[in-house]
Amino acid sequence: MAAAASLCNRNPSPFLGRFPPPHPLAVKKKALSGPHPGRPSRAAAAGIRALFWRSKKSLEPRETVDLSLGDYALTAPAAEDVSTAAESRPKRISPSVVNSISEVSANDWDACALDATGPEKYNPFLSHGFLSSLEESNSAVKETGWMPRHIVAKDESGTVVGVVPLYLKSHSNGEFVFDHSWADAYYSYGSRYYPKYQCCVPFTPVTGPRILLRDSLYKDQVFDIVVDALKNLVAKSQVSSIHITFSSENEWQNLKEKGFLQRIGMQYHWSNRNYTCFDDFLMDMKQSKRKNIRQERKKISAQNLTMKRLRGNEIKAKHWDSFYMFYRNTTDNKWGSPYLTREFFHNMGSKMGDQVLLVVAEEGDELVAGALNLIGGDTIYGRLWGCHPKAYYPSLHFEACYYQAIEAAIELNLKTVEAGAQGEHKIHRGYMPVPTYSCHYLLDEEFSKAIEEFVVREATQVKLVMDLIRDSGPFKEGIQ
Repeated sequence: MAAAASLCNRNPSPFLGRFPPPHPLAVKKKALSGPHPGRPSRAAAAGIRALFWRSKKSLEPRETVDLSLGDYALTAPAAEDVSTAAESRPKRISPSVVNSISEVSANDWDACALDATGPEKYNPFLSHGFLSSLEESNSAVKETGWMPRHIVAKDESGTVVGVVPLYLKSHSNGEFVFDHSWADAYYSYGSRYYPKYQCCVPFTPVTGPRILLRDSLYKDQVFDIVVDALKNLVAKSQVSSIHITFSSENEWQNLKEKGFLQRIGMQYHWSNRNYTCFDDFLMDMKQSKRKNIRQERKKISAQNLTMKRLRGNEIKAKHWDSFYMFYRNTTDNKWGSPYLTREFFHNMGSKMGDQVLLVVAEEGDELVAGALNLIGGDTIYGRLWGCHPKAYYPSLHFEACYYQAIEAAIELNLKTVEAGAQGEHKIHRGYMPVPTYSCHYLLDEEFSKAIEEFVVREATQVKLVMDLIRDSGPFKEGIQ
């Protein structure tokens, strides 16, 4: 467990010393003679800047950008029916930037998201309803360091064939793939890391595709076009990088071929092995773990607490107001500042209906705790938890966040419970390690090479930790 915890520590930058500050005279000589005639190398330029320390504060993101990212020609797919090709196939794709998801219709955005995952893997966090709630509630907006810069790809008839949730960031908060040491390395060498582009679901460490495309014979070409447009946008905007976090594994593999660095992380997920009830799940556990879980669950009734799982219209305004208080109690004690506003919960709840599962704990008639989940095609996604600030209930966190989600997954015949980032305590409660994926494209080639070395070493450590946990997991021998 110590090895796992060490991966999350904010140690001094591993890149300090990777680029030793050159002597000023050597910098000047290299800048004049080196490797590209007419301009200094990026390393030399960085060395010169390092003599005059820049402010660590991010440059203010530019308000206006050229919204068009060019026109791209499509070629006829090999499998296309030649007799209908001329009439039915689009010939050009035009990606562009929009400054708010409200500029894209919910139908167009959600059609791309659904095609990208398929109904069986539907991911509610990629929906227009969830992402628009973040913007409309002032949770993911310029003022919080999340400036929407979504990509929309259309064919010549104006049909939306792809979308990408994208944000121009002035910090690294709310991402759950930690790159603070990278920013420190840039700063130590006199360069700026911020602003940067972040392709993700804000404040949400949920795996899923990020380049959301309609199904078509030319889908692979559209993918290539969108990736090329993203890379060009980085250069055009003069930012350091773009980061595609918690991508699908398939997307992660494809982006490697496009010059993106590959990084892996680790989360803990629960898997449904065709259980018919919670006790079926417990029978797969080692005796000591099974006993511990039963003891924890008994504490809930012993404290006169009642657990309820609410969905859709069962969730009233009073529930969201109480849950926001619980959420603020968690953020005030753990993170220091909340990412989400009260309006977000009300807005998201009204838009997403039965996709929302709110687990609440009541003591008598009073709500005292809650856990927010969203329901996807085959997965329950556990997200946020909070408790009344003036009370403490032993084991309630485990019951509300983990055991209630497991019971709901069994009841709804869903395959997986994703319980969010970090938390080795989840292992003993049946949640096992799985890899997560992210992709990173940095304009500065020398920094990119150094960071590539880092992520390769990091991946070795992550894989080792996952193997160790699986070998000593809470399940009986032969069950993973």
